[in-house]
Amino acid sequence: MTDISVTSPVERIARVIAAEALSINGEGHDGSAGGAVDAAWQQEVGRALAILRTLREPTPEMVEAGRAVGSDPAEIWNAMVRAAIGQEETV
Repeated sequence: MTDISVTSPVERIARVIAAEALSINGEGHDGSAGGAVDAAWQQEVGRALAILRTLREPTPEMVEAGRAVGSDPAEIWNAMVRAAIGQEETV
């Protein structure tokens, strides 16, 4: 099983989508879905990218929360999400 703390945001999201479909903790029936998720997550990259694309523009609430921690959160968030999408599209 992969340590997701060192994977790209796209892979993390794709793994969550796969796990939701496969694991008994989600919609699936597998009580121990780790191996199945390792084998299936790449099939969910398109959905993961679609999710990240929807997050490129922060909601007003996200912007306000980001302002509480400094700098321009809208630009920071947009750049981070675009970087995550670009990282997977160049592979």
